[in-house]
Amino acid sequence: MSTPYPFTAIVGQDDLRLGLLLNAVSPAVGGVLVRGEKGTAKSTAVRALAALMPEVSVVPGCRFSCDPASPDPACPDGPHASASGVSRAARTVELPVGASEDRLVGALDIERALAEGVKAFEPGLLADAHRGILYVDEVNLLHDHLVDLLLDAAAMGASYVEREGVSVRHAARFLLVGTMNPEEGELRPQLLDRFGLTVEVAASRETDLRVEVVRRRLAYDDDPAAFAARWAEEEGALRARIADARALLPEVSLGDKALRQIAATCAAFEVDGMRADIVMARTATALAAWAGRTDVLAEDVRQAALLALPHRRRRNPFDAPGLDEDKLDDTLEQNSGEDDDPDPDGPGGGGPPPRGDGPDTPPRPEGGADDTPTPSVPEQGGEQGGEQEPGQPRPGGGGEQQPVRAGEPFRTKMLSVPGLGEGAAGRRSRARTEHGRTTGARRPKGALTKLHLAATVQAAAPHQRARGRSGPGLVVRRDDLRQATREGREGNLVLFVVDASGSMAARQRMAAVKGAVLSLLMDAYQRRDKVGLITFRGKEAAVVLPPTSSVDAAAARLETLPTGGRTPLAAGLLKAHDVLRVERLRDPSRRPLLVVVTDGRATGGPEPVALAWRAARLHEIEGTASVVVDCESGPVRLGLAVSLADELGGTAVTLDELRADSIAGLVKDVRDNSRRAA
Repeated sequence: MSTPYPFTAIVGQDDLRLGLLLNAVSPAVGGVLVRGEKGTAKSTAVRALAALMPEVSVVPGCRFSCDPASPDPACPDGPHASASGVSRAARTVELPVGASEDRLVGALDIERALAEGVKAFEPGLLADAHRGILYVDEVNLLHDHLVDLLLDAAAMGASYVEREGVSVRHAARFLLVGTMNPEEGELRPQLLDRFGLTVEVAASRETDLRVEVVRRRLAYDDDPAAFAARWAEEEGALRARIADARALLPEVSLGDKALRQIAATCAAFEVDGMRADIVMARTATALAAWAGRTDVLAEDVRQAALLALPHRRRRNPFDAPGLDEDKLDDTLEQNSGEDDDPDPDGPGGGGPPPRGDGPDTPPRPEGGADDTPTPSVPEQGGEQGGEQEPGQPRPGGGGEQQPVRAGEPFRTKMLSVPGLGEGAAGRRSRARTEHGRTTGARRPKGALTKLHLAATVQAAAPHQRARGRSGPGLVVRRDDLRQATREGREGNLVLFVVDASGSMAARQRMAAVKGAVLSLLMDAYQRRDKVGLITFRGKEAAVVLPPTSSVDAAAARLETLPTGGRTPLAAGLLKAHDVLRVERLRDPSRRPLLVVVTDGRATGGPEPVALAWRAARLHEIEGTASVVVDCESGPVRLGLAVSLADELGGTAVTLDELRADSIAGLVKDVRDNSRRAA
């Protein structure tokens, strides 16, 4: 077994270490989500925490880690007779992003269950993680069906496995720790709320700290055992401090003043539900125990808010997590009450609790995400490149304009890819999936995951006499088993091609266009799509954002998008063709949806319109589903966007038609290539 990197040897990252240590002191806090760029010791810190966790006492031979003091009466390995337990280290179980449902919750032997009526159950990762740590690296990339199972287990403290009338339940209480890089996509709000705390990590910009990080890492890589031995004393001291804090925790008093501050803070930041209040209360109590106190101070409440609220105050996927610390201080001050706190310089005081051991990181910048100044958009009316009449193209394309702020987003109609796909699970287009409504049965390819009971019985029934059936049980063999085929929804690759040329540069029009694209991006986030962004203006097209799961990254690129210049529509379509060709090789099962946002005009070079039409036909030949968002406005309409949609073999919608409430629930599906042939 490899020697883990010592927790106390981690340089800086005080918030990360504090969040993990508080969960070690009080697992009821509910886990921690670690957000940050790659290479910031996220995984290293989580794996190092396992060595500091107190040992657990388990029933000998129980595969579900039952506590001998209070064994689970419904344990599949029970009932357990009274016996002394055995101690072992708390486990850290890693859930791979690509794990199957059976690997997570366990699997039943379907053949034995049908033929013998025996609950032959093989435990999964949830059983292994009971009374330990469940660690999910890149948790934001976890498939939706696994997220649902995690949510159920985290909410109920138990895992249920149901297979055609055969039911198994076992306890599954664990410390949930997830790490993620926000650039690769955000978490579903339901799972985000299940993490008690969240911390943001980033690499230090101080030279001395970076030097120390490299020095320690090289020393560890050269001789892990010797490096760990040098930190053994610090590790032992920290382990003892965790044990002392756990012992002190039941004695910590959470007074009415602290409770009022917690409730007022959650109300002031308008977080949904009551889970935030409960998590803050548990975190503040753990902070007091960690500091060796039995009273919760205002400093504990403040620190608890900074850890428990940032990820709960987001209202849409494009809001950056963060907290306005000035507002937090004002709220705490207004609800400080009249009763006296312990003297901060006397016994039990000492100001804010310690934030981990090891070298200090640079001070945190004042304010949170809400303190970032909003760049103003200068007025352009009356200047060259300023406001123009709608529908009137600028002679010569005009010069570059300052970025225009996006209009208010809205709920869009659903745009889907025709046919039946087999891509990653999502919420957009029809697909064959592991979850959804049952549409038929087939012989299993590999391990059986979803039994089609009626088809299995039908396959086995004709052979019962030949197999010598004599009792009431059905004689079932492997060849009789049938896998249920299901139809659900898949996520697609939504590639936006946005016209940023001078013909789109009227401020009101570009604001509406950006608002429409922002709305489509929000829809893509909710439907679990990958997105990409291409813009064209001047003489060329550019891939502003390669295909990614980070929808908020696309929104950020859109916000700073400049406009102006000619309209190289053909270049934008050709660039999209190249991007989709590469993506088909990388992920052939994920079907693309091309969304072209333009008024259909094309300028620059000889025969720009004819060239654009030829580029559009390349997408039609490839069978790419497409939709054109027609941005043309004004009294005179050329209808070029509609013509472009015809060349693409897709459909055209106006900005008004894109709204979900414009025509009473109308769903616009992308027309497939057979429409053109008809």
